[in-house]
Amino acid sequence: MKKSIPKKRNEKRKLIHVSIKFSGDEIEVGKLILDNRLVHFKYNDEFLALGLNLSPIKLQFDNRIQIATPDPFHGIFGVFDDSLPDGWGMLLLNRALEKQGLSLNDINILDRLTYIGDSGRGALIYIPAIKNEKNFSSKIDIDRLKTVMDEVYNGTSTDVIDELMHLGGSSGGARPKANVGYNPKTGELMHGYNTLPDGFEHWIIKFPNSEDPKDIANIEYAYYKMALAANIEMSECKLLESATGQQIFATKRFDRIGNNRIHMHSMAGLTHDNFRMSSIDYGHIIDTAYILEKSASARKKVLRLAAFNIYSHNRDDHSKNFSWLMDDSGIWSLAPAYDLTYSSTAIDEHSTRVDGEGANPGRSNIISLANEFSISRPTEIIKEVQESISQWPVIAKECGVSSDSINRIQNKFEQLRD
Repeated sequence: MKKSIPKKRNEKRKLIHVSIKFSGDEIEVGKLILDNRLVHFKYNDEFLALGLNLSPIKLQFDNRIQIATPDPFHGIFGVFDDSLPDGWGMLLLNRALEKQGLSLNDINILDRLTYIGDSGRGALIYIPAIKNEKNFSSKIDIDRLKTVMDEVYNGTSTDVIDELMHLGGSSGGARPKANVGYNPKTGELMHGYNTLPDGFEHWIIKFPNSEDPKDIANIEYAYYKMALAANIEMSECKLLESATGQQIFATKRFDRIGNNRIHMHSMAGLTHDNFRMSSIDYGHIIDTAYILEKSASARKKVLRLAAFNIYSHNRDDHSKNFSWLMDDSGIWSLAPAYDLTYSSTAIDEHSTRVDGEGANPGRSNIISLANEFSISRPTEIIKEVQESISQWPVIAKECGVSSDSINRIQNKFEQLRD
């Protein structure tokens, strides 16, 4: 039976349980309590004994009661905010709540977490979860999905909100996304249930928004190819084609191995950075990589990614677009790179500064960062990245990018090379 959120909330106190699920049973992590508009968190003693520090920078790993600050995450700690959507996912969540007759003032931040329940990114689960019946077809038609996404985006339909929430209600980023099951042998798509049948893998498919060029999926796929050529680790990506010839960018989820989960934590969540008004520099990301991984190679990976974002004009490189993964033994590693594509920002600067420079970072800034953090051979990294980007015209053509887009982006690349 479908549950709904009560339409009136007079209580001043609310409690939910946080659990984590890797490959076996759920393990209770602790409790979140909302009391007088402040969110309190306390780890369970049994979980502390496991030694799995889920958020080493901003959340103390002990049995004290910790109170979150109001900013930047609406009064919760960053590790839990990473479970919540933004962009398209937040639009869906708001429309789903409105469908139940609620205004945004009727709910609190813990209500949002219970709506996400066990469907969020990473391995965290929130209990009790608000569940909706999954009475929709398990198979996915890309053309139909794009049509109903446009209807919801434009506010002309609410009939498919429950289905879209199931597909993409926890997704980040501005572009519409769907979590799906993908069978690489048959090409079949199905709803991305937590447990998929044999032959299916957890993937994300991304749709263009109204402001994107028609070949946005092809451009992002070409960037994936360039990034691989630059020795940047990425999860497997593909171009999928609908029955009407529409091409969609798809990427395999790196927070899932089969049906098992991996804990995922963004740079924004780890450091409590407001990614919309960020003060983050690539130096902070390099430092965080070393804190978590204790590895010089981790620093070099971030520097290589900084160089790629500079020379490929990926300026939407904000702190939610860098993440780490923690396995069930507590080992951290930098997540594969994601959301690499040609992009600008409102102020035409990088969202993440490079050695203090946001507008026109270049070789000197990369080398300065390398010297500050004892990263060897930065000029070799720059050379490898620039060689990969020099392949843009060939790679882009192979990926189906239009001639206009190839030339427009190539002109920008030539301005950035130093």
